[in-house]
Amino acid sequence: MTALAEPATVWERRRPGWMDVARKEMTDHLLSGRFIALLFILGLVAVGTVYGAASGLRESAQQSTDAGLPAFLLLFTVNADPIPFSFMSFLVFMLPIVGIAYGFDSISGERSQGTLPRLVSQPIHRDDVINGKFVAGLAVIGVTLTVVVMIVSGVGIVALGIVPDASDVFRLITWLAASVLYVGVWLSMAMLASVAFRNAATSAIVTIGIWLALLFFAQLIFTLVASIIAPVDAADPFTELSNARAEQTLSQISPVVLYDEASTALLVPFTRTFQTLFTAEQADRAIPSELSFTQSVLLVWPQLVAMLAMTVLLFAVAYVKFMRQEVRA
Repeated sequence: MTALAEPATVWERRRPGWMDVARKEMTDHLLSGRFIALLFILGLVAVGTVYGAASGLRESAQQSTDAGLPAFLLLFTVNADPIPFSFMSFLVFMLPIVGIAYGFDSISGERSQGTLPRLVSQPIHRDDVINGKFVAGLAVIGVTLTVVVMIVSGVGIVALGIVPDASDVFRLITWLAASVLYVGVWLSMAMLASVAFRNAATSAIVTIGIWLALLFFAQLIFTLVASIIAPVDAADPFTELSNARAEQTLSQISPVVLYDEASTALLVPFTRTFQTLFTAEQADRAIPSELSFTQSVLLVWPQLVAMLAMTVLLFAVAYVKFMRQEVRA
């Protein structure tokens, strides 16, 4: 990383140092092949999930409109041939890769290139380095997601003739915020690995391994732990209920589960609960109706707070570890 420019104006002299680092990092990200490749992949899949199955979506949208359902949100939740997944499902899988891609070499890359001592020797506080890099990565990813969602919306409006109402717009904005929080978890995790390991390749392998474990093996791990915490007794049917509740509670520590639940509640307004177990009384009293935007936000509020807490905790650990490390020329 090159030396930061000497401040000229009064505002620039009073400006926090992390803003200078963030501005330089954002410039590097936006001009890098990494940004172009990720934007191309996200945009290609976004257009493909909507335009590739336009006829099927048009029929579904017409049926939803006749039934009074939010047809515009089908652009993000419906999958049809030849693409076997929806745009929402694709982001659950893809966003961790995006966060890891922007964070795995944030510190270790500077260290391996020998530019970290030069960077911390600039007339800025040492914590401005890691703060600026985190803000820059999150800002670039947020801009990318906003552009991709606008592409999906534009293709849907042109190809299917669907116009979103105010509730749809608010739901999309909140979903974008949830997506940024989800990426923030993986970005902060990748930055923690980048601080902990001197080699960028090791940092990438560790964070990708954690992502794969949470994506493919988390349910198995939660089932095994739940069987230890609340073992099932064949003679007592209530132990099976306790075991299922323990497994569901344990699943909330996975950011993949949290984001999937938040996306489902925000983009599918008929989602009323995430519980998989219902009593006969609860099923009888359930009213099959669409939740308002405010009610959906209240439903996903715990998931949003949990992802924010994970981001803050992981970044705080990375921050403390970076501040305590010795940087030598």
